Amino acid sequence: MDSGRAYGVRPWASGQHGGGGEDTTTLVARAERAVWLSGTDPELAESEARTVLAEARAVPSGTPDPRHAEAVPVALRAAALAARELGDIDLALERLEQAVSEGAAFPSRVAQARMSLVTVVAELGDPEGGLRLAELAERDLTGTDLARLDVQRSAALILLGRFGDAVRHCDRALGMLDGDPRFHAGGLLNRGVAHTYLEDFDRAETDLSACVRIARTAGLDHLAMLAEGNLPFVAARRGDIPGAFERYRAAEGTLFGYPERLAVMRTDFAQALVAARRLGEARTLLARVVADLAASGAQAGLADAWLLLAQVELLTGAADARGSAEAARSELIRQGRTARVPLATEVVLRARLAREQPNRDLLDELLACVGDLENGGCLSEAAALRLTAAETALRLGERRMAHAQLGILIASPARTMVRQHALATRLHLDGDVRGALAAAWSGLAATLAPGPPMGGSPSALGSADTTSQSTATQSTATQGTTIQGTTIQGSADHDAGDRDTACHDPAGPAGTSAVEARAYAARAAEDLAGFCVRLALETGDPWTVLTCSERWRELVRETPGRLRLEGLPAETKGTLVELVRDGDRLAAVLVTAGHCVLRPCGSYSAAAEATVRVRYALRRRNLRDVQAESGLECDLAMLDHQLFDRPLIPADVPGGPVVIVPTGTLHTLPWPLLPSLRGRPVSVAENASSWLADPEPSSPPENPENPVVVAVAGPGLENAEAEVEAVVRSHPGAIRVNAAKAAVLDALGHADVLHVAAHGTFSPRSPLLSRITLDDGPLMAYDLIRLGRAPRLVILSACDAGMAHAPVDGAVLGLAGTFLDRGARCVIAGVVPVRDDEALALMTALHPLLREGRTPAEALALASGTTGVAGFVCFGRGDLRLSAP
Repeated sequence: MDSGRAYGVRPWASGQHGGGGEDTTTLVARAERAVWLSGTDPELAESEARTVLAEARAVPSGTPDPRHAEAVPVALRAAALAARELGDIDLALERLEQAVSEGAAFPSRVAQARMSLVTVVAELGDPEGGLRLAELAERDLTGTDLARLDVQRSAALILLGRFGDAVRHCDRALGMLDGDPRFHAGGLLNRGVAHTYLEDFDRAETDLSACVRIARTAGLDHLAMLAEGNLPFVAARRGDIPGAFERYRAAEGTLFGYPERLAVMRTDFAQALVAARRLGEARTLLARVVADLAASGAQAGLADAWLLLAQVELLTGAADARGSAEAARSELIRQGRTARVPLATEVVLRARLAREQPNRDLLDELLACVGDLENGGCLSEAAALRLTAAETALRLGERRMAHAQLGILIASPARTMVRQHALATRLHLDGDVRGALAAAWSGLAATLAPGPPMGGSPSALGSADTTSQSTATQSTATQGTTIQGTTIQGSADHDAGDRDTACHDPAGPAGTSAVEARAYAARAAEDLAGFCVRLALETGDPWTVLTCSERWRELVRETPGRLRLEGLPAETKGTLVELVRDGDRLAAVLVTAGHCVLRPCGSYSAAAEATVRVRYALRRRNLRDVQAESGLECDLAMLDHQLFDRPLIPADVPGGPVVIVPTGTLHTLPWPLLPSLRGRPVSVAENASSWLADPEPSSPPENPENPVVVAVAGPGLENAEAEVEAVVRSHPGAIRVNAAKAAVLDALGHADVLHVAAHGTFSPRSPLLSRITLDDGPLMAYDLIRLGRAPRLVILSACDAGMAHAPVDGAVLGLAGTFLDRGARCVIAGVVPVRDDEALALMTALHPLLREGRTPAEALALASGTTGVAGFVCFGRGDLRLSAP
């Protein structure tokens, strides 16, 4: 069995010609048996093929029985299929080409060898060449062999993105393959892959499940593993990320020992994660993929894996993006896949821009790459890079060139968000800041039109529409919203005509274009939102800055239409501080009753570095690595002075609640420790919209006298049982459940309060792999995504459970963020390790305060003050009440 696959897909292909029925005493029959064995025992098949080949070649020339000569191409083909199963695709290619050459006297055997070559050539980067081989083979094949050829051909069609054609060929073949379980199962697998790309997920799962059943029954474990390896890909494409992770972990175990197959499965899964905007997880997987693909010789897959890794690294700000892109470009050039070379070049240039001062040579390279992308049909990428080139020209003082490039974009059929960004940039260049802000807002309004999320259907955030809007009158909007003196236009046209135009490589993997289109659309939208914030900061109007910042956060969280900032609320219960950054420039918007103030806060990088030092020092102090950490108070005072100088929190609101909406690394700062905030009820939120729209404290549950409180004690902690007992004593009717994953997930469906005392681990590169340790294994962040509901209050008495990775503002990834995403109103969790005995002291003091009617933020402030235990933070609605005060 040969399994022709390439990056982005895992179709199946085989090459055997039937099995059994011949006289097993002949060399041809033994060679046929070796072909058959290649799918179940490739090492034995290799040995038998070599033996047959040696015997056939030892027969003196002129022997009247032609079957000895016929055994040669069959044995070579068997040896090729065995080599392919053992991961040596180059050797498989060599032996199949030899079979074609030496079997010239036997057209049907040559046709069978070409049938096997179809997927080998396709996987090596030439699926069009594979289809040409299929046409040659078809001339000399009959009956069932023609159906088998259709299955082989479908693998090349999938690699070309011709998914409908692949389905039709499999449909035609499957009716003739009932007596051949290998090709029957293989055809189902290929059709399942094609259905996945066509987003017919139910049929995809049906086909793949049927493939598993047939393959297992026939003892074709390798083929069954391929089908099982595709199931996480289907789940991720469907948007079922937790299901994808579960299936991925199961498939990873079954494919252990098959590094090339495992690498292809990981690539498929990473591709789907990129589409779902889970870039950290995708990057982690892809870093493992490239080494395994290089070792297996899957060159087509390797080039595309390098390119996707480079694009993900660029999107996540990794320093390695340039190296990965250069590796991808070298491999693509070597394969002659010129359509994709400019994509790699673009990543190289963007990586250089991120780390080098631009010069005219680099600008010329950017414009040359724009031309290459356009010539290759990569219109979305070309438009985005042209905008970058215009911005680079402005940095170099080349105003005339910048103006010209922006004009080209404004008059082009690029995505609305890119055109509006260009228009806003040109208006800003001409000194019209208000007009620039209106144009940028119009682009964001189109981007955030209600519709599927970025990780949903391929049409989400489409890439280009079919008409150009060449003037400010056409591009700006008709629906205005007045925001304290600044009119920000909203678009009446929500890009209904936008469509994906990511470039397509005929020799490239299927599905990559759609993934790239969504990644480019997301990056373009975030760039526009950042520019909108920069323009708002220039106006100096605090409400405009806050509104633009919230629009950015809404964009990142993919919650179109939920922004409801109608105006400054007349009354607020406390103080809101939203931190906003533009490059290294940090500012804060302060909102209190009837007042909104914009304050500069200095350098973001200085605040971020101090945040890291604070966490490190607090970690050392909590774990008692040192008796005292003198640097901690110094850094806290420095941050307090930088962020809350003059003072930012008014003195006439003593002890009042404070809501902090951080930016970047500041999400991980233990905010209650800052001198200006000590003793105050402090909440940390992902955005300000919900607080401003509903400033009143959240109402208590339907039964405030007896909220449902559930407590869990995880393994390996000396005081976990005592902590849970303290929780149960504090709340009449509270119950404890076993620290088993199923029991905890079930409790999440009915609890008002969940308290977990357990070990916690934060995974910064893969936040969905952050976990809480239970008796039967970890409860992962991705396990929570399927929750239909979540407790109103979640208390995670676990190290680092409040840690988060915020790749962009509004997307706070980790355990606490996931609970909030699934409906929890408030989460109390630690951002540093805390000693077991100190956690017991804090939680013993916290729960009676909650029972008294204190809000979580109030209770945490009081409990931390009385116990001296630091490192826990209240996330979300800290004004939640479990019972009436």
